[in-house]
Amino acid sequence: MASKEGDEGGAWVGAARRILRPLVKALIARGITAPSLYAILKSLYVEVAERDFRLDDEPVTDSRISVLTGVHRKDVRQLRGRNDVGEPGPGRRITLIATVIGRWLADPETTDAEGRPLPLPRQAEKGPSFDRLVASVSRDVRPRTILDELLRRRLVSLDEGEQRVSLQAEAFLDQDAGDDRLHFFTENLGDHVAAATENVLAEGKPPFFERAVFYNNLSGESLDEIEAKARTLGTEALSDLNRLGYSQQSQDAGKKGAHQRFRFGIYFYRVDERPPEED
Repeated sequence: MASKEGDEGGAWVGAARRILRPLVKALIARGITAPSLYAILKSLYVEVAERDFRLDDEPVTDSRISVLTGVHRKDVRQLRGRNDVGEPGPGRRITLIATVIGRWLADPETTDAEGRPLPLPRQAEKGPSFDRLVASVSRDVRPRTILDELLRRRLVSLDEGEQRVSLQAEAFLDQDAGDDRLHFFTENLGDHVAAATENVLAEGKPPFFERAVFYNNLSGESLDEIEAKARTLGTEALSDLNRLGYSQQSQDAGKKGAHQRFRFGIYFYRVDERPPEED
């Protein structure tokens, strides 16, 4: 008779295959080979064991990491302390642009009574302006640099005199560029998996909200209607939490212990599951 631990281990192997399958598809499509993934996994096993499986806050020995992970002790010794994967080059730029747009959509001074973004003067001695908005996010990058990038992506427009900047309706954290997609893929999926992992490992009540609704046996027309509704509701939820997050961040500025972050995400996935004989 199989043990409970063995049954659970088999279930986790199945879960890993299900979760990793779309990631492996993306890796193959981008030329990342299996040996490269094996090297990443081996390094991660060592890193996570060292960070998250300490006993009484004592340093974890090479032998313990080897037992926990199955990685040979010689390899553990070589891998410990390495940090091969850093923040991608475009990551800071993408985050900066997203923050500028997020503040534009959240600050009462840059939105109307219905929460719609107001056109902003490029510069102004008093009141809101585009340059002041960028400076509130970072003083390390010139506002003109950010403006040029937003114009390139068609996220903003300038009036004929180039004195007023308008945010486009679909600009809310737009992710259509290649670098942006990879950045948000990494950040969004990473935090989603982290939340789900904490929930499944939790003793007692799961700590994070993580739910989904799902139906099958639907026509394409019905799914079109449902997806459109999901996009509307999702955008409203993101806009509301964007405003609340900005408001609370402003209130917490300078407070002791104000070093926590959150990410709230929404996704919609659809797929045709018709039996092969119907093709």
